[in-house]
This record gives sequence, structure tokens and C-alpha cells, in this order.
Amino acid sequence: MLFFCDSGNVWGMAFPRPRKTYTESELFEYALGALGRRMRSVAELKRLLRPRVEAETEIGQTLVELVIRRLKDRGYLNDANYAAAYSSFRRDNEKFGRRRVISDLKSKGVHGDLIEKAVDLAYDEVNEEKQARDYLRRKRLRKPCDQKQAARIFRHLMRAGFGAKTVFTILKNWDVDEETLSALAEETAE
Repeated sequence: MLFFCDSGNVWGMAFPRPRKTYTESELFEYALGALGRRMRSVAELKRLLRPRVEAETEIGQTLVELVIRRLKDRGYLNDANYAAAYSSFRRDNEKFGRRRVISDLKSKGVHGDLIEKAVDLAYDEVNEEKQARDYLRRKRLRKPCDQKQAARIFRHLMRAGFGAKTVFTILKNWDVDEETLSALAEETAE
């Protein structure tokens, strides 16, 4: 640490610690550890590895690609398997709708074709209305007693990835008044 003195005042200035640059084997071990903690997409793992090498240089980029290739060759990294497992988990455990799973997989960098296949397979025989009701039960959301609660449930279901048609069907079954439903319909049109 370096200190400066100016008429009795002392300031300290910390120097940044030099970054450790990883060799290929160290980077591979780090990637294995990261995959051991949880499944990741190729894009997620690349984002995780880049700060550990000099990513701006060609050598750093090549190092990341080599590690990714080794992981793929050994079967530790596969976006198709990741998308399928992720879709099934979110459907069964968290009760999310297909739209939410699609947007989550996109944010994780999975290719659109893989997302489409995995989500179609996972949600092939799922009744969206039943899934939405299961989601409401999981979140302990009950029949709304006023307009504000109906809007809250509507937004909750939309964020969870259910279609507007399904959400309106549930709200109509709960005898939500037409005025509230039309106000919510205008909100989705915006």
C-alpha cells in the first residue's frame, strides 16, 4: 500500500492485485468444478471462464474454446441435454409455463432450435390451465376478492410464463368481473 501525506492528512492507495492467469489444465479443472456445482450452458460457462484468462487476446479465446471442446468431447457439456433437463425441472418443480422457460433458456445463451425442441418435448402433454393452477397452489395464491388482487394474480401468472388466454380462463372461473378483465386485457395489448 502506498501512502501520501499532505499537510498532516494521510491517504492510502491500494494497488490492484495482479490477476491470476490460468493454464489450460487449471481452467479445465475450474470448469469441471463449476459444472459439478450445477449444469450450465456453453454460453454460461464461457462467460464464467473468460475473466480467468486474457479474453481480449487470441490466446485467451483459444484457451476457452479448447476447454469447452474438451468438456463437450467428454460429454460434460451439452446444450441439448441442458435445455431438456432445465425445461423438465422448471415444469415439474417450479410449475412455470412454457413462455417463462423459453425466455430463461434464451437468457442462458441456449440456441433457439435447441430451446424449441426441448420445450416442445417437455410441455408436449401438459395442460397449461392445470399447470397454472398448480403454480397458483405452489405460490399459495387464492381467489381474488377485489380488482387489485385480480390484477396481482394476472401479472403473477403472466410473469410465470402462462398465456393470456389461460390466465383469463382461470380468472373467469373465479368470477372476476368483466370490467377488471377488460382492463387487464388492455394491459396485455400495450
